[in-house]
Amino acid sequence: MPLIKVGLVTKEWPPHVYGGAGVHVVQLAQALRQDERMAVDVFCFGQPRADATSFPIRDEFKNANPAIQAMATDLEMAQELSDVDIVHTHTWYANMAGHIASELHGIPHVMSAHSLEPLRPWKAEQLGGGYRLSSWIEKTSAHNAAAIIAVSDGMRNDVLTSYPEIDPAKVVTIRNGVDTSKFAPNHNADALNKYAITGKYALFVGRITRQKGLAHLLRAWRNVPSDYGLVIAAGSPDEPAIGEEIAELIRDLQRTRKNIWWIEKMMPHDELTSVLTAAQLFLCPSIYEPLGIVNLEAMGCSTAVLASAVGGIPEVVNDGITGELIEYTLDSHEFENRWTQAITRLMQDPELLAQYGEAGRLRAQNDFGWDSVARATINLYASLLNK
Repeated sequence: MPLIKVGLVTKEWPPHVYGGAGVHVVQLAQALRQDERMAVDVFCFGQPRADATSFPIRDEFKNANPAIQAMATDLEMAQELSDVDIVHTHTWYANMAGHIASELHGIPHVMSAHSLEPLRPWKAEQLGGGYRLSSWIEKTSAHNAAAIIAVSDGMRNDVLTSYPEIDPAKVVTIRNGVDTSKFAPNHNADALNKYAITGKYALFVGRITRQKGLAHLLRAWRNVPSDYGLVIAAGSPDEPAIGEEIAELIRDLQRTRKNIWWIEKMMPHDELTSVLTAAQLFLCPSIYEPLGIVNLEAMGCSTAVLASAVGGIPEVVNDGITGELIEYTLDSHEFENRWTQAITRLMQDPELLAQYGEAGRLRAQNDFGWDSVARATINLYASLLNK
């Protein structure tokens, strides 16, 4: 197969990676570059990097709505994507760059669906009127893309439900992967000592956004026995209101419990794997989750997972084998009560948790390797280019 030149377009790129989509792009780029048939260039938002073509926000847009900032940046990116065979975008921030580049340069646009704007109405709290723009960007890009990669079968169904006019044949499931050489058991206790974490604890890792369900978890924790600690590795609130709500819920717990730890800054990788490994249970109370890379990362560290049965999570967490799932309900009290009961029961059964953790690592290794993700992605590129 001839060389394929790919332009990966993303908002996030190291050192500014704050979400699962950013993690995905970094790992995908590395995996694609392992194939000698691929030439991969990264185009990202932000200040200059040595390993990517970067596009900082122009001064005249510094005070604009984030959706306007993204559109302005996408226009600049589209102009610079003339020398690639295929453009592959990630999240609505980058989608319009791919759509315009496709029209301008006559190249196929592949769009990875990591989430969908119609299913995240709370984004209006963050973007205001920009949410209508982000929704328009995503819809326009999805309708015109040559192919859409869904990161789970659940996401594929969501794409076709949200945008029923789209040809189902162009929506392909290629699940996220995890590097189990990097996300592996790490028994170094330095991170635990640094944050003064002691005793048995469960762990939450994620951004502070309504999607992640952290407020539900914190309310559920009020009725978990005080013998069990909770580590909350969470920062980057979407908007001030959700940030203030989470901070107050955490303070409420800390008033009566000494074993509630809040780590607001993103931990270095070695610290994260150490805290993941030492946790008895990883918690993912999301109310919307296309796949949930954090669950794969916990599984890679041999940690049992308790997660909501939403989106693509059931495709990752094998209920009763690598962890357990909790059905989501719009009745907040009922949902939170289910979490309280499941956490309490599981934390009392260390042998079962260890069994789940061992099975989770095997599943992550066997079913979610990045080599298979790259292979499926390259095959999709080749089919669009007839190579």
